[in-house]
Amino acid sequence: MNIVVATFYKFAVLEDYVQMRETLLPFCQQHNLRGTILLALEGINATVAGSREDIDSLKTLLWSDSRLSGMEYKESFTEDFPFYRMKVRLKKEIVTMGVPQATPDRVSGTYVSPAEWNALISDPEVTVIDARNQYECDIGMFKHAVSPVTDTFHQFPDYVASHLDPAKNRKIAMYCTGGIRCEKASAYMLEQGFSEVYQLHGGILRYLAETPVDESLWQGECFVFDGRVAVNDALETGEHQLCYSCRMPLSPADRQSDKYEAGVSCDHCHDNLTDERRENLRERQRQMKLAEQRNQRHIGVPFIPDSAR
Repeated sequence: MNIVVATFYKFAVLEDYVQMRETLLPFCQQHNLRGTILLALEGINATVAGSREDIDSLKTLLWSDSRLSGMEYKESFTEDFPFYRMKVRLKKEIVTMGVPQATPDRVSGTYVSPAEWNALISDPEVTVIDARNQYECDIGMFKHAVSPVTDTFHQFPDYVASHLDPAKNRKIAMYCTGGIRCEKASAYMLEQGFSEVYQLHGGILRYLAETPVDESLWQGECFVFDGRVAVNDALETGEHQLCYSCRMPLSPADRQSDKYEAGVSCDHCHDNLTDERRENLRERQRQMKLAEQRNQRHIGVPFIPDSAR
């Protein structure tokens, strides 16, 4: 495995975030880095892949900015680039919930280390909430956790309003992929009157990296926002693949369905495809196979669009 996949974020006031893009994008391109960096007034959020040397060069550049010191940072490894190109995008929020008053740089939940997490979520008085979307929960969750059954992070406040009560749910423990969604979710819940809100520091990815498999309460695979689709408990590329048509992660069992056609359809989208769309997808799949035979990578490889991590 010679490609490093670095995931990092930091909530910090970046008044010059527009100008930062003009430095970061050419720097990443010159160092053959691929992935996405999101910049906003509230901070930075990124997943970037490259060689050990090039990732370290990016770290040196970013860490030289005192505003980004103490950045939440994690690494995993893969044999090939999980992204096709490098993007540096300007956003209103680095993780979008649409609630301006949820500001993690002002208030956030209590961090819980991976070593402390099992005991916390095994406490029957604790409500354990998966802050991710349903398609992520479907392929893996912590034991004892409940899903908010959301399609986007925008829907999380509605879930809190309709399913949780500060008087009844006195202790809340939340987790997400890398920790960033919990930063905003915990800030929001504290604003709503929940007094004890805990969040898994570093998210699922750090937990898997630091927790022995025989002690882990994680069940399944962890969805990731790149071409690997999911990673297992050893942070290696998992068994799920992406449906190019609807971008749902598919397990080996899902791919046994009569409605599954590689690169074209799955149970989730088969019945909604027009004949024209189906044929376009089949042509794309043919072009991908031809590119593979030439030992080339087709530009249409289905990477997952930017989303909250």
